[in-house]
This record gives sequence, structure tokens and C-alpha cells, in this order.
Amino acid sequence: MSEPDEIDPFAPRHQTAFVGQDAAEQEFLSAFNAGRMPHAWLIAGPRGVGKATLAFRIARFVLAQGDAAAKDEGPSLFRDPLPKTVPTNLKIGPEHPVFRRVASGGHSDLRVFERTVNAKTGRMHRDIAVEEIREVRSFLSLTPAEGAWRVVIVDSADDMNPSSANALLKILEEPPNRALLLLVSHEPGRLLPTIRSRCRRLWLGPLDEAAMSALLATRASDLSADDLALLTQLSEGSIGRALKLAEEGGIELFREVRDLMGSLPRIDLIELHRLGEKVARDTSGDTMRALGEMIDWLLVRFARVSAHVDNGPVVAGLPAQMAGSLDRWIAVWEKTRRLFGEAEGLNLDRKQVVLETFLAIEEAARS
Repeated sequence: MSEPDEIDPFAPRHQTAFVGQDAAEQEFLSAFNAGRMPHAWLIAGPRGVGKATLAFRIARFVLAQGDAAAKDEGPSLFRDPLPKTVPTNLKIGPEHPVFRRVASGGHSDLRVFERTVNAKTGRMHRDIAVEEIREVRSFLSLTPAEGAWRVVIVDSADDMNPSSANALLKILEEPPNRALLLLVSHEPGRLLPTIRSRCRRLWLGPLDEAAMSALLATRASDLSADDLALLTQLSEGSIGRALKLAEEGGIELFREVRDLMGSLPRIDLIELHRLGEKVARDTSGDTMRALGEMIDWLLVRFARVSAHVDNGPVVAGLPAQMAGSLDRWIAVWEKTRRLFGEAEGLNLDRKQVVLETFLAIEEAARS
């Protein structure tokens, strides 16, 4: 079970804004207002588009409604029942006691399960253990303490191992009354088909440019207009990816990559070695991971241009006519994914991986 976020005001459990995903919110709200709310929802979509934010938004709403329902005295001999207001959105303001308790991790009717830190190694566990999922069943079997609902968020369901996935399936097959499970998934196709079939799916797509601009204006207001435009393009509708790039020096790194590729079909070897040394010096591995994502992003676009799926340019500053044959770009993309995967898993020489990657790109651009 996760610990609450203490200082990040933009963490999902603290987030008050929810931008660009109105359709998903209204779909849940329609089911709730109709009194036909499924016990399990699969909140799916790309990383960084608001899935966990929506899960906490739903949890707060349901827990607050449960509070109200528990306090409703109903009709009496001396008065008519109070008219019930039909909610039009899921917003629960930060002044609400449910919001405060959820933000602090202190609401007794909510549990959040996600990968945790291994106390022995200081690193994140690779998956959500079966023991934690079994705790879900125990928690949901209890009577709600503060209202009418018990809510569980699993973020993300993709992180469950086969044993924990099967344990969750048993819960979904026989759900307790007044229990709500919210499963966040970046890759729902990886989940067991039987898990998917027992959940109602809420799909969150990439954010549009207006939503990205609004969110970046709030969370990255210190960046220039050019930097914000570049982040919007690179992140492809993922505010999470955009903020991560900004925090980890991704804008500067991308410009270095773009300048190198701008000289194709010839790579500037001096600048290439300089980039390789920069990546090798970062012992955290963040620069290597960011570079791998950027290369992957660019190669996919080179392939799409070659296949005439997209019209150029691939990205501002790179001409469309540089694209080589589709087969070549697919081969380079596969090789690059393998190289960066092995660099992380087998601790390969990072500089050598960078050199091999760009030389393979140079060869493909000549074809």
C-alpha cells in the first residue's frame, strides 16, 4: 500500500484541476446518477494523461456522496424528504473534509495499492505483490467506516504479477457490496482478458493542444514560449511526459539530438562523442532513459513519413526528405530498442550505445 504524497501539489491525490478529459468524467457520472454504477472500472490510456487524477477524483466524489447518504435522515411524519441534487461533475473542493483526508492518506474507506520501495535495496519493487492484493479483499469485506462506500485504487494494474492478477480476479468475480475498485492501466492489453471483461472501461486519450497549454501554463510557467511549444510537440498530449522532460533537462537534450540529426545523412562525430560522454557521465541513468525515449519517438516518425502516413517535417528543424526507406527505419528502431534495453539491463557502456545508435541512423538516412 502506498504512502501519501507529502509535498507535490500536482500529485493525483492533491490535484483539484482536471482538464481535457470531460467525456470520461461524464461517463462515470452518468452511471452513478442512474444508479447503475459498476463495482469495477478500468481507467485506461497513455501515460501522463490524467488517469490517476481521475481515479482520485472519482474516489473523493463517491466517498463524499457516501458521507451525505449516511447522514440523510430520509422522510418523517413532520417533513417532506429533502430534494436530492443531481451532481453535474465530480469536483470535490479542497476545503471539503473528504478531500483533506484523501490528500493526507487518512481516509479510512480508501486504500491505494501501487509498487512500493524495497526497504533492503532502496529501489522500487518490480511489481505489486500478491499479499497486497489479498489485502484488498480484506479491506473491502469490512463495513464502510465513514459513509456508504469502500474504495480501492490500483495504480497501476499493469504492475501486478500473475499471482496478484489472479488474486484480483477472484475479488472481481465476487465483489462485496458497496465496494468500488478503480484500476489504472497504461497498457490494458497486458491485463488478463477476464479482468478486462469484469470492468467497465474509461478511456482517456492524449490531451489536446488547448488542454496541454492550460496545464503547462500552470505547472511550467517559467519556460519560454519556444520551450513550451517544443514540450507540447514532444509529449504528444501527455502532461506527465512533458513535465518529466522539463524537470530532467529534456528540452536541452532534444535540441542536441535534433542538431545532430539535422546534419544527416552525415553525423558530426565530434558532437556525437560529446553527447555520448554527457550521457555516460550521468550515473543516475536519467539522461540515458530520456535519450532512448527521444530516439524511439523520432524513429517512429521517420518510419511514418517513409510510409507516407504523415507529411513532413518529422519535427521542426528536420526536413522530411531525410527519411530513408521504411524497412531501414524499422530495422534501426528495433536495433535501438534492443541496445537501450540491454544498456539498462546488462549495464553496457552507455557512450558506445549512443555511438552505435546514431551511426545506425546515419546509415539508414543514406539509403
